[in-house]
Amino acid sequence: MTAPDAGELRSLTRELLAAHPPATTGRTDFLRARFDAGLAWVHYPVGLGGLDAPRSLQPVVDAELAAAGAPDNDPRRIGIGLGMAAPTILGFGTDEQKQRFLKPLWAGEEVWCQLFSEPGAGSDLAALATRAVRDGGEWVVDGQKVWTSSAHVARWAILIARTDPDVPKHRGISYFICDMTDPGVEVRPLRQITGEAEFNEVFLTGVRIPDSRRLGPVGEGWKVAQTTLMNERVSIGGSRIPREGGMIGPVAETWRERPELRTHDLHQRLLTLWVEAEVARLTGERLRQQLVAGQPGPEGSGMKLAFARLNQEISGLEVELLGDEGLLYGDWTMRRPELVDFTGRDAGYRYLRSKGNSIEGGTSEVLLNIVAERVLGLPAEPRNDKDVAWKDLSR
Repeated sequence: MTAPDAGELRSLTRELLAAHPPATTGRTDFLRARFDAGLAWVHYPVGLGGLDAPRSLQPVVDAELAAAGAPDNDPRRIGIGLGMAAPTILGFGTDEQKQRFLKPLWAGEEVWCQLFSEPGAGSDLAALATRAVRDGGEWVVDGQKVWTSSAHVARWAILIARTDPDVPKHRGISYFICDMTDPGVEVRPLRQITGEAEFNEVFLTGVRIPDSRRLGPVGEGWKVAQTTLMNERVSIGGSRIPREGGMIGPVAETWRERPELRTHDLHQRLLTLWVEAEVARLTGERLRQQLVAGQPGPEGSGMKLAFARLNQEISGLEVELLGDEGLLYGDWTMRRPELVDFTGRDAGYRYLRSKGNSIEGGTSEVLLNIVAERVLGLPAEPRNDKDVAWKDLSR
């Protein structure tokens, strides 16, 4: 079977709309039908929401559906599932795992979170201490995770845990799918500088995970996690946005509508950041074109680096542009939002929220190392723990 071209995808999309009119079809029912038609992510295999078509043709489907007023799957709410869990399950999951998890994930019926970082293993993620011990056909997991976005609304989590402390840290890790409703899973809010508790800490106490929910071979979880991490950085730093989308949009709008705030210095800084934001946007387009040929590479780390730096510089300029108004903050109410919103609310929120951009999804320091070693080909930093068993490392 040959992959469909753009014209065939338009025909298939119109057939979907005719059989399931958005005006009279429930949102979830429409999304399920779209998945079954292979129009969810067209580059995925047939039967798993796709048609084995080029990734570059997804906008053809999206444009037809948007023009017809069809519902989307609220990608900001389920971004971790779409951007991190799904490509990992596709790459390393069994046929049963793919059939079980991909459809409700894409349709937004099940929210996912990521149980990777720990209090003592953030930048050095491979040093993680959460243990998974085999007990027959199950694994018993004990440990603590931190900075877990959306854990309070998630049904499933992608989890890495140490299964062998007697080998070097990168080799003794395995990768699991954890049911967040299981006994022993406790989620506690972490209130941020914004006032919200978007993040959480998660305590795992005697959590039993069937071996059937392991992704990849035992002890090769770090390899599986690299797929997750590379996709995560692309999903954070390389998302498709229009010109003046993202953080630069509100600043440019304020500049146009409030001429009394302008100064020559602010003008020069805004022009510089506008150009850099546009360069980053176009670079993201190039990166997505490269994805057509395969999985994300280290280039996504460069995009995520640029995303963090630009967001922080642009939001700082916005607060300065607004003068006294920039010191105001709309609402410190403690809330636990259902989605991550980098640009929402007011200028004060954007300024404070952007501080986390250089930490989440890989710290900027770690990403600089990745770009230096894997993109520029510079010598790797010396490591004195490469051949030392995890249990013998100082902590």
